[in-house]
Amino acid sequence: MISYIEGKLVEIDPTYIIIDNGGIGYHVNISLNTYSLVKNLDQAHIFTHFHVKEDAQTLYGFFDQDEKKRFQQLISISGVGPSTGLMILSSLSSQELHAAIVNSDVKTISGVKGIGQKTAQRIILELKDKMSKEELEAGGPLLTLKKEHSVKSEALAALTTLGISKSVAEKTLDKIMKDSDEDLGLEDLIKLALKRA
Repeated sequence: MISYIEGKLVEIDPTYIIIDNGGIGYHVNISLNTYSLVKNLDQAHIFTHFHVKEDAQTLYGFFDQDEKKRFQQLISISGVGPSTGLMILSSLSSQELHAAIVNSDVKTISGVKGIGQKTAQRIILELKDKMSKEELEAGGPLLTLKKEHSVKSEALAALTTLGISKSVAEKTLDKIMKDSDEDLGLEDLIKLALKRA
């Protein structure tokens, strides 16, 4: 209904802003990420999500479209309401959330206050379905770095479970990843390590 509001920032708080547009002051709930980007501004262009329920009509605001999109994806998940969505986006940037989803990083998401392991797993599972192939493949060096680290730690856990000592497994994995020209998947990495360890 209301896609964005542009106007003068009358009040700025870590959890909300009041933005004046045409003499009307809109109370907009925001994440800490958005707060850090607007706290020194006099004017702002805020992308909004208008949330209606029986007892309330609330505006949620975001500095960029990417964060708004993540928020809308999050609240479409059963058990994740707007307050939880905002809490996640206050704890993680949309890029960090993206990386956690791509890498199935339950620990990062469950590290958010109020998010248990089961909810984190559900968020990862459902957002992987909702995110387009392009979105899942997109990501800068940070994403690649996290992905490599995540695959290595998962492979290490699997190898130690299979009875290989941690030090031997780590050395083997490091050598394989150093020698390999391509990005190895988890299964390939474990198979190669089992042959060499």
